[in-house]
Amino acid sequence: MESKTCVKFAHIIAFLLLATSFKTLMAQVERAQVSDGLKSVDESNLVCQGKQIWAELIGVPANFAKQKILEENSLISEVQIVLNGSPVPADFSCNRVRLVVNVLDIVVQIPVVS
Repeated sequence: MESKTCVKFAHIIAFLLLATSFKTLMAQVERAQVSDGLKSVDESNLVCQGKQIWAELIGVPANFAKQKILEENSLISEVQIVLNGSPVPADFSCNRVRLVVNVLDIVVQIPVVS
């Protein structure tokens, strides 16, 4: 009887892992589509200075993404890590980037200056 319980528990764990990775896989597909569209963006017309969009960071761990953002734009002073679906204030700041992550701490949305 215990082995059936263990098998059911293993199936539940496997399902949860697949469900969380699905968002990351879909985000990687989105990254490829968005990076083509970003080539036409003229950053000279934007209000904030320096790099502002990091489409290449979808699917990477949050700590790596945070380091990369701070390296590539020295004007960014705050990188917030936010769980996907969490509410955030609608205010805008040129020195802030929010990293939207899943439960595995993987970036699932394109990080932008916000």
